[in-house]
Amino acid sequence: MPRYALKVEYHGAPFAGWQRQRDQPSVQAAVESALARLEPGPHGIGAAGRTDAGVHALAQVAHCDLAKNWTPFRLSEALNHHLKPDPVAITDCAQVAPDWHARFSALERRYLFRLLMRRAPATHMRGLVWQVPRTLDVAAMRSAARHLVGHHDFTTFRSSICQAASPMKTLDALDITETETLAGRELHFRLRARSFLHNQVRSIVGTLERVGAGAWTPQDVKSALAARDRSACGPVCPPQGLYLAGVCYDPDPFARDV
Repeated sequence: MPRYALKVEYHGAPFAGWQRQRDQPSVQAAVESALARLEPGPHGIGAAGRTDAGVHALAQVAHCDLAKNWTPFRLSEALNHHLKPDPVAITDCAQVAPDWHARFSALERRYLFRLLMRRAPATHMRGLVWQVPRTLDVAAMRSAARHLVGHHDFTTFRSSICQAASPMKTLDALDITETETLAGRELHFRLRARSFLHNQVRSIVGTLERVGAGAWTPQDVKSALAARDRSACGPVCPPQGLYLAGVCYDPDPFARDV
């Protein structure tokens, strides 16, 4: 039974998250339904990460097992046909080893968070960014972010319902860049780690926004991390600015020979 890796892009607004849920739409259910149109099911697929309701993906990775040998191109085309009109697309596909796993074979996850700084309501970017009506102090936010990079107990920055066995995580990078878009100035937060805790990224970005607004100092973020107490966290920002931007594997199943 061949196994396939799927690179999945989706707009998270219509869904209750990636994971299949009773009586609520999910990205997983949409992909499994499309698979069932190709081969009799039920189908169960695994993913690199379980994004929450409203969170988007540029490059989620999932795997599926099928009875038939498909060429990756034909499989992705067939799935995209049956995924319509859901805002979900298979942007790449590859056949992988039978023991390859989208979650357990992953070496790193990358997230992007987009924050739009403008007072006028967002129109074209609505649902795709977190909008704040003020200009933020990027230098202060970068200073605060440096306290979070490395191996730490992230109890302060994880959801109270997080099911991870340990709050210890290594945040490999947290970069903040400012860019001009057609809608206005955006801050892009790029985070890299082998794995993340539930709500870790949104907790971090929400706290750093307080630093940018002048309500917190960079030292306050260091103290909050050291407190190892969820109540010490700043506000958790909304989901619509968050994107699962990539998952790294070695070897990369989607690599193409040049």
